[in-house]
Amino acid sequence: MHPGWGWEGVYGFEKGRIYTFIGEVVVSVNPYKNLNIYGRDMIEQYKGRELYERPPHLFAIADAAYKAMKRRSKDTCIVISGESGAGKTEASKYIMQYIAAITNPSQRAEVERVKNMLLKSNCVLEAFGNAKTTRNDNSSRFGKYMDINFDFKGDPIGGHINNYLLEKSRVIVQQPGERSFHSFYQLLQGGSEQLLRSLHLHKDLSAYSYIGAGAQLKCSINDGIDFKAVADAMKVIGFEPEEIQTVYKILATILHLGNLKFSVDGDTPVIENNKLVSVIADLLSTKADMVEKALLFRTVATGRDVIDKQHTEQEATYGRNAFAKAIYERLFCWIVTHINDVIAVKDYNSTVHGKNTVIGVLDIYGFEIFDSNSFEQFCINYCNEKLQQLFIQLVLKQEQEEYQREGIPWKHIDYFNNQIIVDLVEQQHKGIIANLDDACMNVGKVTDEMFLEALNNKLGKHAHYSSRKLCATDKNLEFDRDFRIKHYAGDVIYSVTGFIDKNKDTLFQDFKRLMYNSSNPVLKKMWPEGKLSITEVTKRPLTAATLFKNSMIALVDNLASKVLIGCLEEPYYVRCIKPNDKKSSHLFDEERCRHQVEYLGLLENVRVRRAGFAYRQTYEKFLHRYKIIPEFTWPNHKLPSDKEAVKKLIEHCGFQHDVAYGKTKIFIRTPRTLFTLEELHAKMLVWVILFLQKVWRGTLARRRYKRTVAALKIIKFYRRYKVKSYIREVARRFNNVKSMKGYGKHVKWPTPPKVLRRFEEALQAIYHRWRANELIKSIAPKDLPQIRAKVAAVELLKGHRADIGLQRTWHGNYIASNPDNPQAAGAFIPIANELKRKDKFMNVLFSSHVLKVNRFNKVEDRAIFITDRHLYKMDPTKQYKVMKTIPLYNLAGLSISNGKDQLVVFHTKDNKDLIVCLLSAHPVNESRIGELIGVLANHFKR
Repeated sequence: MHPGWGWEGVYGFEKGRIYTFIGEVVVSVNPYKNLNIYGRDMIEQYKGRELYERPPHLFAIADAAYKAMKRRSKDTCIVISGESGAGKTEASKYIMQYIAAITNPSQRAEVERVKNMLLKSNCVLEAFGNAKTTRNDNSSRFGKYMDINFDFKGDPIGGHINNYLLEKSRVIVQQPGERSFHSFYQLLQGGSEQLLRSLHLHKDLSAYSYIGAGAQLKCSINDGIDFKAVADAMKVIGFEPEEIQTVYKILATILHLGNLKFSVDGDTPVIENNKLVSVIADLLSTKADMVEKALLFRTVATGRDVIDKQHTEQEATYGRNAFAKAIYERLFCWIVTHINDVIAVKDYNSTVHGKNTVIGVLDIYGFEIFDSNSFEQFCINYCNEKLQQLFIQLVLKQEQEEYQREGIPWKHIDYFNNQIIVDLVEQQHKGIIANLDDACMNVGKVTDEMFLEALNNKLGKHAHYSSRKLCATDKNLEFDRDFRIKHYAGDVIYSVTGFIDKNKDTLFQDFKRLMYNSSNPVLKKMWPEGKLSITEVTKRPLTAATLFKNSMIALVDNLASKVLIGCLEEPYYVRCIKPNDKKSSHLFDEERCRHQVEYLGLLENVRVRRAGFAYRQTYEKFLHRYKIIPEFTWPNHKLPSDKEAVKKLIEHCGFQHDVAYGKTKIFIRTPRTLFTLEELHAKMLVWVILFLQKVWRGTLARRRYKRTVAALKIIKFYRRYKVKSYIREVARRFNNVKSMKGYGKHVKWPTPPKVLRRFEEALQAIYHRWRANELIKSIAPKDLPQIRAKVAAVELLKGHRADIGLQRTWHGNYIASNPDNPQAAGAFIPIANELKRKDKFMNVLFSSHVLKVNRFNKVEDRAIFITDRHLYKMDPTKQYKVMKTIPLYNLAGLSISNGKDQLVVFHTKDNKDLIVCLLSAHPVNESRIGELIGVLANHFKR
């Protein structure tokens, strides 16, 4: 180890500088306090920057992984590892926060929804999967690997979460100084009184057997506030209110199960506090007698017979505990599945939307060494061995092998390869898991001590395994209980007590059937295997250790599939360091940190990085990316080989002293050279894009011009066709129009094309004039004046009076008409002739009896006689004596009413208006207003 590292680490820790780089590995020291280095301003400082441009930070590694994925359209991953309490969970949250902040600049609603779901899922999973341990107040008690899917633009469009080995034994028992999962405490501390009453709960933590041991522990977690945050997050993610209520019922059921007490009455097992059975049945939406039977009896099929076998007190307690653990595990897996359904990529078609790429983020439990280490710690530490082996394989082993394979001068750097420890655990037929499975499958009573004896016999000579029997002087190990594995992170003593039961993970089928028959659809969905009949034979399920081993192998394969060995796309590692075991923000235990640095392989990583090359790539792919920088390689080079083209390109950029040329790859020593190449590539990419845009825009413009010319030509001929078609149709419809009834009045005109609408209006006007002329020709000359008068009346009065009198013959001189004036017609004619002789008028326009309204509003019988020269007011009672003569040229206008009174006002230029109401004797009240207006208007038109 570098002699100055310890002092530099202490100094940096005290100053809040908690990150450092080793290649693409970020080393993170848990500060045990909040630091103001994760805000929006800090995000902007790292956004789009190269890895070493800014001081070491989690954001730098997150941005590097994101850029690598976007630049090369390849999947990549970030592996976060370290001891329990080293800050892995917080690191994963900050990485997610950074990716969410730098994506979706266009603020697309669907992308924002996905980002919000991904961030909120952390809150929910922490509540149900994290717990307080002696090392950490928010320790992940499950492993989580999250794939974040991105579209071709680099915006998140979905994701998927894999969970590994929930520590479900924590539900029923915790080590001293530890708590169960946060969800129980959040419900009791944050739930409303009404909610707790509905669940038959109260806020006293110590009243519940399963969690009472941790009731008085101090914890930095605020359970009350977190309860509301988790409930809100579940609503955002898409949990229905009924589903959230079911979650609370399951938590309450587990707490009540822990308080059940069993005893034996003679040979019969009984439940002492039987009221709790009804409470549990109510919460699980099933019957109390079915719950009681599942707790006290086990249904066994022997051939064709089915019997109910009574439990002993010990068996009933075991069954209850197994049931509680299984319920919680099913709940957790259901929550993960529900979140996956919501955040899954939907309706994505790679041919339409472009390639879908992935960044994987692994946040998994760290290496654990407790005072008492059991099956869970064995699995957790095996997981860390697998991940460390992947780190060694990719970062240390394969990198050195590649230098030798490519002919690059290299001095081998030694490192500890932990493959031997991985084989000790997982090797077929010989490993610890294989021996454990054999013990579980043996017929008859097999104890944990017998399993330990089998390990001693088969693994006694293994350098990394020991027990008290193999090393009798080692008093740290108990006889028939303990065995030790020399892990890469240190020696761990495991107690075999409970190994077989936990590996079998036995849950009686009665409980599965009980849950499947629940009337709650959510619970029923969680237990699909409960539908199996009692006598149905099923395949032996895999043991817990084998399932976990298979999931670890699949995880490592998945991580390796996202790696391109020989490029920057190694997994991006965050190696978390725990500065002390007291959770102090001021204490830096140099020896403790030195040990972690050593077993994490960071020293060897430093040596390989210092002696090796930061980047390597095949000549073909290197050329494909950077050939746009010089002119002689763009778009295609004419040199003998890609290797020669790459050499000339490097010399052109002046980097020949910082590279080495292998058989198939180029090796670049410092990241600065690569970043400079990326800057040149980005600069030239702008020029290439502009050039392509210019060519493409020119192509589009030419194509658009040709289409426009073609369209105009088509439009021209089409319009010509439409015009001709219209004219032909008009000619066809109006053919022989003179012989038609009404001269084609009822012929429907065809719809003209848009361009001929004004032409149609003109054509119709010509037709109407022609038709009017034809109609006028058929009228007798003596009737023309009357027709003209009626036309004039229509022009002036249409829309103002309902009855103009158009349907009758207009006689004009009604006073001289016998039907209208039978008694005095003979007396009026001589008077009219005398006036004609005297005033020399040519035609009588109108005459009629009227009622005159004088200035005193008195009504008198009078008559009006209108010729083409004068208007005469006469007194019919005095032989039609002329009372007033008004020359027509002195008339200024007429006013009429729109009622039936036929009121007419003759306005004169000397303001001596004449007001009368027209009278009709035959027929009575015949409207003559229209006739009066028409004849006067026609007269003045001429």
